[in-house]
Amino acid sequence: MVSEAVNMGRKKVIIIGAAGRDFHDFNVLFRNNADYEVVAFTANQIPFIANRAYPKELAGSLYPKGIPIFDESLLASLIKRFEADVCVQAYSDLPYAEVMHKSSVANAAGADFWIVAPSRTMIKSSKPVIAVCAARTGSGKSQTTRYIARYLKAKGLRVVVIRHPMPYGILKDEIVERYTKLKDLDKYKCTIEEREDYEPHIRNGFVLYAGVDYEKVLRAAEKEADVILWDGGNNDAPFIKPDMLIMVIDPLRPEDEILYYPSESVVRISDVFLINKINSATKKNIDLAVTDIRSRNKDAEIVYAESIVSPDNTKIIKGASALIIEDGPTITHGGMTFGAGTVAAKLYKVGKVVDAKKYAVGTIRDTYTKYPKLGKELPAMGYSPKQVRDMQTTINRAECDIVLSATPTNLREVLNVNKPFVQVYYELKPKGPALDNILSAFAKKVAKI
Repeated sequence: MVSEAVNMGRKKVIIIGAAGRDFHDFNVLFRNNADYEVVAFTANQIPFIANRAYPKELAGSLYPKGIPIFDESLLASLIKRFEADVCVQAYSDLPYAEVMHKSSVANAAGADFWIVAPSRTMIKSSKPVIAVCAARTGSGKSQTTRYIARYLKAKGLRVVVIRHPMPYGILKDEIVERYTKLKDLDKYKCTIEEREDYEPHIRNGFVLYAGVDYEKVLRAAEKEADVILWDGGNNDAPFIKPDMLIMVIDPLRPEDEILYYPSESVVRISDVFLINKINSATKKNIDLAVTDIRSRNKDAEIVYAESIVSPDNTKIIKGASALIIEDGPTITHGGMTFGAGTVAAKLYKVGKVVDAKKYAVGTIRDTYTKYPKLGKELPAMGYSPKQVRDMQTTINRAECDIVLSATPTNLREVLNVNKPFVQVYYELKPKGPALDNILSAFAKKVAKI
């Protein structure tokens, strides 16, 4: 049945997302496009982001009432309710099969299913841009971005970091966010997930931008930058058109770079591959990663790096019973069975790893139900004040000697924990001079502009 929207010449669209690319794709492709009417967003992957609205302040003149956001589980009924013609896939870190399941839901309900080419949504910058993306969340994008930022700063360049969006709060208050000090994390009411990615850049002395409207974010960042550095999210493509696209490959999850959406697309357009964690991965899996990327991109350079963990208090680790906290997205939808906390526990000879599931309460217990493959580690989940409280209660209930936390944000500043707390940091250590040589050549080009 042809919908009324088609008869009127304006197609009705539902954007399927997770509070990030969905809003960006709307802003770039649909906000001022009178040929389409976006009737709804759907939300998945991130808790507590449905049942709100994309506000009129961001939606533009074609949407004076804003646009409702629903849980993705309602997609089929929403297509019928709104007589939608098109569903647009607009979030990342999905196995190929799951993408096609979503397509089947849309098609069966009567809507086309669109996947948008990354280049169609990339904004052109007036400044040189390096983008750092990855095969999966938890591959090491942020540590790579930190390394690049420090290197270019040492060359005398003003580096401004733009971080992939995480607008989980009141959207009209998050249009453009500028971070220069740790107090800004409180100013913008950042979740733990936002703190994980913003805090290390702030501690390193860099200006960081994020938000919802990335045209405005970019233009603000350009005013104080010689180089824009895009710090990507999940395995998504960059929102800003890069002069150099560096893709971080994780050989601990072999073949994910060609089995997850949109990893393979990013593989095909990358200029440099950084194969990370070679100090943890097997040679077989490293070679497999090289084979995968070379079969799809024969021209990009390949460099290698180690991911080095360093606890801030090694004296109390050996022989202790420990509750391990890992980066939340890495071991939830990222699918990793362990993270840097587990690596540190083995290196520094923890006596026993306690099972966090035994002590989980509330929304943290729900997380273990949603992701049944989670092991003993506690994913750092803090998407709402209640979830932060539930995580604190879970930690404080645990019967252990120490807490070993490998989330990039220092949870001591967010939680009131009743036992000794060890922060595990992890940084990139390039293998040989290859990465530095690439960055040096880029810096020289920038200096001539």
